[in-house]
Amino acid sequence: MKVLAGAVLSAALVVPVTAQAATAAQEKLVYFSYDKNGKVRAYEKGEGWRTLAGTGVMPQMAAAPDGRKAAWITGNGKLVVKAGRTLTTVATKLQGGTPCLTPTWSADSKQVAYVKGETAMAVGADGTGARKLGSTKGVCHLAWSADGRYLAGYTGEADALYLLDTETGKDDRVKGVKSITHVQSLSPDGSRAVVQVPSDPETPGDGTWPSAFTPVLLDTASGKKRAIPVKGKLTGAFYRPDGSMVVRTAGKIVILDRNGKEVRRLAEPAGTKDAALLQVTG
Repeated sequence: MKVLAGAVLSAALVVPVTAQAATAAQEKLVYFSYDKNGKVRAYEKGEGWRTLAGTGVMPQMAAAPDGRKAAWITGNGKLVVKAGRTLTTVATKLQGGTPCLTPTWSADSKQVAYVKGETAMAVGADGTGARKLGSTKGVCHLAWSADGRYLAGYTGEADALYLLDTETGKDDRVKGVKSITHVQSLSPDGSRAVVQVPSDPETPGDGTWPSAFTPVLLDTASGKKRAIPVKGKLTGAFYRPDGSMVVRTAGKIVILDRNGKEVRRLAEPAGTKDAALLQVTG
């Protein structure tokens, strides 16, 4: 396959959501910004900013759920992991310089999944234990379910979403998806995906990771789409490994529990309007 270089929560979410004040929990917020050739940075209240990685101008990157590590594919096709001051090359001979071919992390932040051609692979963050997950046509903006079973991605032509069952090797095309430009995350069991559907299918964009997007909740079995029950203009959303959801809107971060109930709101740090929110820990 030629990759173009330009390349729900549960049913309980129908319940109304009420605003609550932010708690004193110590969250760490991880962002990607395109300034200064691309950086993954973490912000913690009282601690300020810390750079996790500089990923370059073609950011094929992913931040680990623990908020401590980043993985990205270099221009010359190396998959590298940065953990603290340690930089480890965990795979080579990949397709670099293609923004949509992003890796993804396992829920425990110990493994990274990526594609080599149409072969989905996983490898330990320390470079050990490389293994094949299966073959998939959904190679762009990979997302991995927290239970480890499903890997989702869209095609290089941005015209389909595929869900790979890593236990059976079956690669299913999700019903009803004819145009798609982003996969942000999967629910823990892979039954739902947070995606972006372009307003104009004729101009899907170049496949880069969006700083902001209008999230759509998609049932991966039926293809049915649902709105995320948070009022306002949404500019992002993703599942966390425990099944809770992070929703971004108007400079605020809304945390929903596994039943879709709002549990707290956080104010975003200054200067993050044009940065992509990748993880919220804590």
